[in-house]
Amino acid sequence: MISEWVVSILLLFGGTFILIGSIGLIKLPDFFMRLHGPTKATTLGMASVLIAAMVYFANSGHGLSVKEILITIFLLITAPISGYMLIKSAIHHKLKAKEGTKGLDNVEDD
Repeated sequence: MISEWVVSILLLFGGTFILIGSIGLIKLPDFFMRLHGPTKATTLGMASVLIAAMVYFANSGHGLSVKEILITIFLLITAPISGYMLIKSAIHHKLKAKEGTKGLDNVEDD
């Protein structure tokens, strides 16, 4: 009974963050701001969904699933690295940012 509540809460939490990240990907004005949606919010949302799957399968009699643990670790490691590489590529190609983008003064020239 308690595990069903935990799974439900984790799924709602994860779904909310995935939705917020997806909306941010569409609505934010430039590439530098748009990258925050998938790298931050959606990563947290997917981790929550995968943790919910681990809790569900652990309590349903199938035991602890290693697949979800590996997917979660892989996702939490690769999302920030891929975001960093995309930003470095955008800076290298001198992609223009909107006027309100913060941190542009910290960008070094190649």
